[in-house]
Amino acid sequence: MSTKTSKIPTLRVQGVGKIIKHELIPFTRQTASMLNAGMSILAVISTLEDQCAHPGFKRVLCVLRESIESGMPFSDGLRHFPQIFDDMYLNMVAAGEKSGQFAAVLRRLAAMLDASARLVRKVKSAMAYPTVVLSIALVIAGGLITFVVPVFTEMFEGFGSSLPGPTRMLVSASKFIRKYWYVLLPAIVALIFMFRKWKASKAGRYQYDRLILKLPIFGDLIQKVAIARFSRLFAQMLVSGVPILDAMQVVALSIGNKVIEESILAARDGIEQGNTLSASLEGKPYLPILMIRMIAAGEKSGRIDEMLDSVADTYDDEVETTLAALTSLMEPLLMVLLGLIIGSIVIAMYLPIFKLSTVIR
Repeated sequence: MSTKTSKIPTLRVQGVGKIIKHELIPFTRQTASMLNAGMSILAVISTLEDQCAHPGFKRVLCVLRESIESGMPFSDGLRHFPQIFDDMYLNMVAAGEKSGQFAAVLRRLAAMLDASARLVRKVKSAMAYPTVVLSIALVIAGGLITFVVPVFTEMFEGFGSSLPGPTRMLVSASKFIRKYWYVLLPAIVALIFMFRKWKASKAGRYQYDRLILKLPIFGDLIQKVAIARFSRLFAQMLVSGVPILDAMQVVALSIGNKVIEESILAARDGIEQGNTLSASLEGKPYLPILMIRMIAAGEKSGRIDEMLDSVADTYDDEVETTLAALTSLMEPLLMVLLGLIIGSIVIAMYLPIFKLSTVIR
């Protein structure tokens, strides 16, 4: 596989993100449908090229058509665009070509991509609400401290009495931000840049992923998402005819969490040494016992792919249940947090006014 890949030049195309998000699943599903209807792969790609409206993906289809016309297998044509078609996609397509189940594999691939995208959308939509609320809270708090507090500060200075502790803290924070904003902004940008650079490093990414898995509630949610993704991808690759060692390698790199990826690669080494899949997975960090027991049952019955699909369905349901509970719980909690942040600032500003009668006397 690696020898072939190295001989095929990588071509760049614009709008990769939009292609993966909006074009890849329809392309896979439409290709499967037309192949199933009896069309040749060349006719399918030519048809899709003619009707494609996205200029970047139209170029991809043009290159695929030219590759097929030159006698190159479809899977090798896809290797021109590794940013769009990852190793999992390529391996499943290549296995489908070899097994003669090309259309069936593409149909399963489209369903799997759709399920993964749907799960990611649910997680993102659940996280969007708290992100927006917290951002609004920070913007309002920043606006009050930067523009409103200074107006009150001038009034406070004429009181001729010491201000309450919370008010003094608020005034000091306002003066500091207004005086050193040109230092604070670059410092925040530098911190964000350093964090992203650390996270992009191998050691940093591993530590970050391990920390995320240890978070209360969210760590458990991320683990379930990763296990559901592993089970779904692994099942589809096995059904498509991809060898188990290749499937384990590709799926591990597609999980999105380095800690769980390391556990799966360690299990792959166990399989390579002659152990069963369930025995190799046993005892690995962040691989749940439920999944391992279900896989062991699938090994005994000879239906491991069906059992992996059941594992994926189980964890998908758990993720949906957790997200629904989190969403309903977050709304009142975030409102309370928003009230505490804004309310604390407002109370600190008005405390001297409440004590104004005492100051006057």
